[in-house]
Amino acid sequence: MYNVVIYLVLWGIAIASLFDHKVRKMWRGEREAFRLLKQKVDPTAQYVWFHAASLGEFEQGRPLMERIRRDFPQYKILLTFYSPSGYEVRKNYEGADIICYMPVDTRLNAIRFLRLVRPVMAFFIKYEFWSNFLHILKHRNIPTYSVSSIFREDQVFFKWYGRSYAGVLKCFTRFFVQNEESKRLLESIGITAVDVVGDTRFDRVLQIKEAAKQLPICDAFRKGQVAEASAAGEIPAKDDYKVFVAGSSWPPDEEIFIPFFNEHKDWRLLIAPHVIGEDHLRQILSLIKDKKVVRYTQTTPEEAAQADVLIIDCFGLLSSMYHYGDVAYVGGGFGVGIHNTLEAAVWNMPVIFGPNNKKFQEAQGLLKSGGGFEIQNYESFEGLMNSMMNDEAFLKQAGDKAGAFVASLSGATDKVLSKVEL
Repeated sequence: MYNVVIYLVLWGIAIASLFDHKVRKMWRGEREAFRLLKQKVDPTAQYVWFHAASLGEFEQGRPLMERIRRDFPQYKILLTFYSPSGYEVRKNYEGADIICYMPVDTRLNAIRFLRLVRPVMAFFIKYEFWSNFLHILKHRNIPTYSVSSIFREDQVFFKWYGRSYAGVLKCFTRFFVQNEESKRLLESIGITAVDVVGDTRFDRVLQIKEAAKQLPICDAFRKGQVAEASAAGEIPAKDDYKVFVAGSSWPPDEEIFIPFFNEHKDWRLLIAPHVIGEDHLRQILSLIKDKKVVRYTQTTPEEAAQADVLIIDCFGLLSSMYHYGDVAYVGGGFGVGIHNTLEAAVWNMPVIFGPNNKKFQEAQGLLKSGGGFEIQNYESFEGLMNSMMNDEAFLKQAGDKAGAFVASLSGATDKVLSKVEL
């Protein structure tokens, strides 16, 4: 039945590729994977294979990849993606020797792929459970690990009608899961090679913080003046204006926080929308009243110093941008689900998000720690922001709790490597 579904999916992708640009990239990339592998695989090398569905999973696997590359240089790294949103962004990533799409999970593709690469071990990040690849990896006695995986009781593996498919999980050599509940669920179906190590994303955001870029425009916006860069090139300390940073925002988020800041002149507003397109940017501008607004790609530090609102209209700056804020808002909680809250929390600032956060373990942890806050509507946002604006001690305490939460859950990479034989 699984293979029938896979071939139906294959035909569906082929048809959809005629009409959808993103699907067409994936379809072409999957077909070209074997040609690329034939060109680039070194038959004398030992490859460690990492597979990530998309960009988020890549970021979870990245600390592990980079540690193996640094500490075990005898291995080469093969990185595969399923989604164009991961491959297109990271196809030139220097931490891997070969990067390509993962072919569709047919039995023939899995056999061809593994004959070409002959990995010495494989790491599948979070939710990747491809039956044909995993069964053949097991048949070839290749150690295979699931990293930063997380399981819920409503998943098919734990239903009576999904027990046959749950056999795919027994192909893994070991699971490195995020929480005790995942371990309990796996044990309930007879899988005991499980370690609770947490989420490697905590290690990743600490890496990102250490490598954060200095952004002169954001610094001038924060300070209200153009500061001289320090001789050491360090990011200047926060001071002067209070800044509310909204990251990965969608229209339902913007319709809440922008009207609030239209009424508050003593805070500045820094917005990095999730969708950077002219239609969305015009929609944001239509909501802002009686404020001087500048766009990152069209301004200078001198102009930003005098602005009330700074809109980030390019990619790649969000994680560094959070440093210049006092309170962060992470979008998506009124629709698709919240985006990365850890990138903000690591900078010791409280993090606000909408109600669609229940399936995000890091958001639940932030809420319990006192460093994260859920809002339901404009009124709840207004009450929370008034408390933060009027009580400096509360603001600082919440920020410290957010930062401490991230620091307390770091170290998953070390725990994984301690159990893997390299």
